[in-house]
Amino acid sequence: MRNKLVIVFVLCALSLCTSLVAQELLNWPIDTVKGEEVYRYKVEKSIGLYRVGVNFNVTQADIIRLNPQLNERGLHYGEIILIPTGRPVVKPSKVEQPKAEEPKKVEEPKKVEEPKVEEVKIVRSDTVTLPQDSVVEVSDTIIALPDTSTDNRELIELALMLPFESKHTKRSNNADRMLEFYQGVLLALKDMQNDSVRFRLRVYDTERSERRVIALCDSTELDNVKGVLGLVYPIQIERMATWCADRRVPLILPFSSDDRMEDKPYVLQFNSNDQQQADSLCAWIEQRDVHCVAVEVREADMTNYARTMRKRMQAHRIRYSAMPLRDLINDTADYVLDREKENIILLHSDRYQHIRMLIPHLEKLQSDGYRIRIISQYSWLKEELDIPQVYTSLFTSEASRDDYESQWGTYFNTEHVSVTPRYDLLGYDLTQTLVAWLRGEKEHKGVQSNIRWEQAGEGGWQNCGIKVQVEK
Repeated sequence: MRNKLVIVFVLCALSLCTSLVAQELLNWPIDTVKGEEVYRYKVEKSIGLYRVGVNFNVTQADIIRLNPQLNERGLHYGEIILIPTGRPVVKPSKVEQPKAEEPKKVEEPKKVEEPKVEEVKIVRSDTVTLPQDSVVEVSDTIIALPDTSTDNRELIELALMLPFESKHTKRSNNADRMLEFYQGVLLALKDMQNDSVRFRLRVYDTERSERRVIALCDSTELDNVKGVLGLVYPIQIERMATWCADRRVPLILPFSSDDRMEDKPYVLQFNSNDQQQADSLCAWIEQRDVHCVAVEVREADMTNYARTMRKRMQAHRIRYSAMPLRDLINDTADYVLDREKENIILLHSDRYQHIRMLIPHLEKLQSDGYRIRIISQYSWLKEELDIPQVYTSLFTSEASRDDYESQWGTYFNTEHVSVTPRYDLLGYDLTQTLVAWLRGEKEHKGVQSNIRWEQAGEGGWQNCGIKVQVEK
């Protein structure tokens, strides 16, 4: 029986590996040859015909049918072969002959390895075109490439790199947020351009591919870029951080939270790390006469944020009591609480689903006359808890949004659904922050976020624009 289980486990693991490899290999240029849709696959090292067939889920016979030369000599490293996609090519129901005076234009297929620069227009409409590899400049009505041969204004060229999933038929919610971020970037550039400066934006869909970023770094696409905004996945960030350090080009990361900034001197990270948030809360606690209680299960169960918070309380010499989770659940927490002070509760997890079961017990303590406040996470606010909370947030700007909302409605002919934090406002603020950085300014007051950069040792820069928020 044990041997059978081992065999099943190995087969599942092989299947998973094969699926992951296939997902990576399918990211090749698509073409149509003799009415059949095919991938143009560049043969990699140490791979045979059998493995290619497995990765692309096709038979060796189908590969040889499109590449008859392989029947005699096999695969050669570096050559381009055709692989059938298995998808039918949709043909028009009626083919009209092109007029002699107006010949039909044949579009060349795009190739992933060599990013192509093309014009992108974004007209005022409810639907915004997904960004492909493109160069755009800002005008009053559209995003296009106007004639700038006689334009003497300073040109600032920027690059935006995000996983837009533009090649997917059905995009994820995350891709829609990236598109909102992109819209905010466009509005920021439109707002900043004036009689002395103009902007050029290079937009790249990085998907999840490290190879995509490597190809851009190794090409001449980014030679004139003064600043880079975007990237999500660590494997892409590492490569781009090296490129930026070599050329002294700032890279602003909107979404990542990396504590290892020592070797990334030109990286600016918008998200604060756990220690920054903990220190902000500790500074707030030190100014109040409160009693802190850390609710713990076991040391191994403490998540990173809660563990960091507890360590920083110790570093700030903030006294706190530790209470086992079972005492809170069994309603025997009276012995550790203080009726004369507000009790600040640090729960053992930063995920709401892990602490949901504790909320009724905290509410019971409130009804028993204890003043309770929990150290909360920003994401918990949507749960509408009846317990007072204290938390840290980067989205605390008190600037008026009236002008922005008016500009949004005029430019995109639609009203934005208000959700906090808004990705379009994040794109707007970070784009203006990047331009401010290029001008030597390390602080920026935005529409949604007030940003203040502080260097981590001699490495990269982190946003310290954190504010402690008190609810109820």
